[in-house]
Amino acid sequence: MHRRWLAVPVLLVTILLAATHIDAQDRVTPPEDFFGHEIGADYMLFNYERLHEYWIQLANESDRMVLDTLGLTEEGRPQIQAIITAPANFADLDRYREISARLAKSEGVNREEAQRLATEGKAIIWIDGGLHATEVLGAAQLTEMVYRLNEFTDSETLRILDDVVILATHANPDGMTLVSDWYMRMDDPMERSTAGVPLLYNKYAGHDNNRDFYMAALAETQNMNRSMYREWFPQIVYNHHQTGPAGTVMFAPPFRDPPNHYLDPLIITSLDRVGSAMHQRFVLEGKGGTTMRSGASYSTWWNGGLRTTPYFKNMIGLLTETIGHPTPIEIPFIPDRQLPHGDLPLPVEPGPWHFRQSVEYSQTANWAVLDYASRNSDHLLFNIWQMGQNSIERGSTDSWTTLPFEIDEAAEQVDRGNRDDWQRVLRDPSDRDPRGFIMPSDQRDFLTATKFVNSLLYNGVDVHRATSDFTVQGTSYPAGSYVVKADQAFRPHVLDMFREQQHPNDFAYPGAPPTAPYDNTGWTLAWQMGVEVDEVMEGFDGPFELIPNVIDSPPAGTVAGAANAQGYVVDHINDAFVAVNRVMAAGDDAWWYTEPITVGGVDFPVGAFYL
Repeated sequence: MHRRWLAVPVLLVTILLAATHIDAQDRVTPPEDFFGHEIGADYMLFNYERLHEYWIQLANESDRMVLDTLGLTEEGRPQIQAIITAPANFADLDRYREISARLAKSEGVNREEAQRLATEGKAIIWIDGGLHATEVLGAAQLTEMVYRLNEFTDSETLRILDDVVILATHANPDGMTLVSDWYMRMDDPMERSTAGVPLLYNKYAGHDNNRDFYMAALAETQNMNRSMYREWFPQIVYNHHQTGPAGTVMFAPPFRDPPNHYLDPLIITSLDRVGSAMHQRFVLEGKGGTTMRSGASYSTWWNGGLRTTPYFKNMIGLLTETIGHPTPIEIPFIPDRQLPHGDLPLPVEPGPWHFRQSVEYSQTANWAVLDYASRNSDHLLFNIWQMGQNSIERGSTDSWTTLPFEIDEAAEQVDRGNRDDWQRVLRDPSDRDPRGFIMPSDQRDFLTATKFVNSLLYNGVDVHRATSDFTVQGTSYPAGSYVVKADQAFRPHVLDMFREQQHPNDFAYPGAPPTAPYDNTGWTLAWQMGVEVDEVMEGFDGPFELIPNVIDSPPAGTVAGAANAQGYVVDHINDAFVAVNRVMAAGDDAWWYTEPITVGGVDFPVGAFYL
């Protein structure tokens, strides 16, 4: 359920707008009046409760903003998202969301309709902050941006509001309060520090909340994924982080190689375009110290982060890593960072650095992204449709993904070959991509398979369920089996969750030490979860129904021979441990079998539990 804060009833708002226009500048409370200091003041942080109160006040004062609650956090706080756009756009907001969804999912939309919808629609841009709570700039810059979008009346901001719907999203409310309160606990500002926080700043995952976005195990991830992949389908997802490489102020896209081999090439070229717009704006404003590509280790290889998982849904994921802290810092003199080059066009002078400067740099980055989206709204909307069409076409015909190990093998066989060599090496029929994947409902641990399916559903993947028994390519499957077809817009994510990754052998030269990958190199979730999956290499169909939402209740189990039972035998599967723990927590005993056992005609392997 979404809870929205409105200043007055919608009808009254409409009447007021029709009667007169009151500039946001005349009625929006500045941050310094609310918090008692400017955002980014030295030695000052505010916690999530104060941020929430301020955003409510802005929503009540401004006709440019509605405050939405995505859901509750793991600690029970409301996780909020500010929806910001021109006042006139709110009347058609549902239509703009529908357009964004139709173009992102792509199915059933032809080119002519896509062009028309792209012209009619508004770019949907996600900008977040606070995911890693000790990176305190994220929530601070986000609040400054929300204020400015409701306050500024310059022509650029008004154009942005006309053309764009901004989703300003707080990524980790619990962590913000924990870290901010920890920093501000000391009366002497000189003693304040974010170091030594005694608890995880996400209840279960801490810093690894940014490794959860393909699994969606955390409440906060589920809230955000639902917004991104099942409701709004933003064309750009901008994820703020800290800290920047030493001797610079900020890392911003584009990223170094390698890209993930399942990504659409339009993702790579789009990152170059948006990244170029960001760096150009910094140079125009005389703000030095932004670096890209070789300036840091970040790449577009791994899946699972807030900004990387969108790539596999044909969305442009942006990352900035920016220096700064409420306790002032110093930019060191690093000679290599003082010579301009393609990945560092304008160096920054070493010296003292204040938190407010980082807030200002973040606004430059935000406005660069929003200005780009405003000027290219129709391109962003059309391109996400085109990428979806590309995925659907690849998933419905014979297609191949070129993998690094195949290239290494080809390089050993062929120095300079011809098309026949290419056909033999890279178009081997046995190496085709699958047309789909089937998870039989009679597999041993179907509950875990259902959890895996939920992770796909939280990521916007289309999953079907068999309504009756069926046969595909000579193999019979029972009703209730899950089916994931490859002919869908989010095919890159489908392949990345079911199939292997091959990280390239990354050497600067023969015999050189390997260049370390930025993050994970492999993560095939179906394998990690032990799900039984059959790959289907030809087109297929059957008695399938689309699963409309995340599965709230697992498939019902059965209890055999329950009458006058003295105990129960439970298979050694993942969810069995829940039952075992509950039995033991109640003071009863649990046992497990050291040998296989057959009970009531059912065979159980070693490790089955007796309760």
